[in-house]
Amino acid sequence: MNQGDDRGSLEGPPASMMPSATPAGSKRPPPPPPPGGQPAPTTASTASQFDLNQPTIISLLYLSSFVFGVTSIVGVVLAYVWKSEPKEEWEVSHYQYLINTFWIGLVGSFISVLLMLVLVGFLLIIGVAVLVAVRCVFSLINAQKREPMPNPGTLLA
Repeated sequence: MNQGDDRGSLEGPPASMMPSATPAGSKRPPPPPPPGGQPAPTTASTASQFDLNQPTIISLLYLSSFVFGVTSIVGVVLAYVWKSEPKEEWEVSHYQYLINTFWIGLVGSFISVLLMLVLVGFLLIIGVAVLVAVRCVFSLINAQKREPMPNPGTLLA
């Protein structure tokens, strides 16, 4: 065999099949730089992952109750059950915070429905829904960082 012929060589694929090779006469433009000048992450280990821990599950159940209705009851039952089991230290404040969130939402909704007779309840129920949603999001954020809630006994967020 002569040196210029790649057919029959057992030392890897021919140069024309290599990824860096381009057909004769065509030029491939270089890829554009990523926005912000930072290189994009290339491995799965550098990508952030969603941690599906117990306080996160309860918060997601509360948030889904805006669509499905009864999932908040499942969430508060799980919060009471998981509160009595051995757990990590940061989770303790989340359970109390989420149990308080359920009761704030339930009592606030009940009072809002009663006050709908005098039309104030329509605004109040929107406020209660926003408060419950904000409390759930705060719990989600801290649960993803595995940090305790700063003040689990507070009424507001």
